[in-house]
Amino acid sequence: MIQSMTGYGKHVVQLPSKKITVELKSLNSKNLDINARIPQAFRDKELNLRKSIADVLIRGKVDFGLYVEITGEDTSAEINSGVVRNYMEQLREIADGDSVKLLELALRMPDTLKTDKNDIDPKEYKAIEEALNEALNAINTFRTEEGKVLENDFRNRLKTLGDLLDQVKAMDQERLGTIRERLEKAVADLKVELDANRFEQELIYYLEKYDITEEKVRLANHLEYFEGTLSSNDSNGKKLGFISQEIGREINTIGSKANYAPMQQLVVQMKDELEKIKEQMLNVL
Repeated sequence: MIQSMTGYGKHVVQLPSKKITVELKSLNSKNLDINARIPQAFRDKELNLRKSIADVLIRGKVDFGLYVEITGEDTSAEINSGVVRNYMEQLREIADGDSVKLLELALRMPDTLKTDKNDIDPKEYKAIEEALNEALNAINTFRTEEGKVLENDFRNRLKTLGDLLDQVKAMDQERLGTIRERLEKAVADLKVELDANRFEQELIYYLEKYDITEEKVRLANHLEYFEGTLSSNDSNGKKLGFISQEIGREINTIGSKANYAPMQQLVVQMKDELEKIKEQMLNVL
């Protein structure tokens, strides 16, 4: 089972006087890259929150947003006037707008409220952790569903590659026969007498250079290995990437040894299918 690195998860918790929203978005990346956007009051807990995300999402470019909205009347929070004015000035530089509208937008930005509380309310932080866990479950579900789409695409393309390989195998004897005839004709055109036994030995040596038996066997094994890895319990995009590189190596070798236009046409089709697999591979966890 594979997972996509693309995903989205969100969860909202309503407390008596606050609404807590956790939002997660992820895209493909070689490593884990978390961009956190959280209120200043919770900066002390940022490392813990990052660790919780890293333990679950493993890889990807992740945008993590924590939003705490005060909904009750009982609060010691005050508007942070300096921060709000700064936001309004920046918004005004981007686009003209009514001051009231700019104020509404500015108040939605981080750190627009200041509070006398220095300690985080344990119940409030527990609610944040629960919201984060629910958002992580949601983004994981999203990634799994996207992974199923990718898996179906990979299996279809693997089947196409297998069919093309069967066609390569079917025409291999004809290919070698055509190369042999071409060589014999070229020598005959020289109109020189040659030792028949020596010529046969040289011909066999020359044809062996075009033999693709090992490449056909290895390519079939790599395709089978790729398909087996798709069915494993873990999503391992890096491993699948390495296998696809080996598949490409065998296809390239077959192409370089083919020396036969119909087979080279099949090789071009195989390269095209593999390239599409590699493009999609960038999204696999």
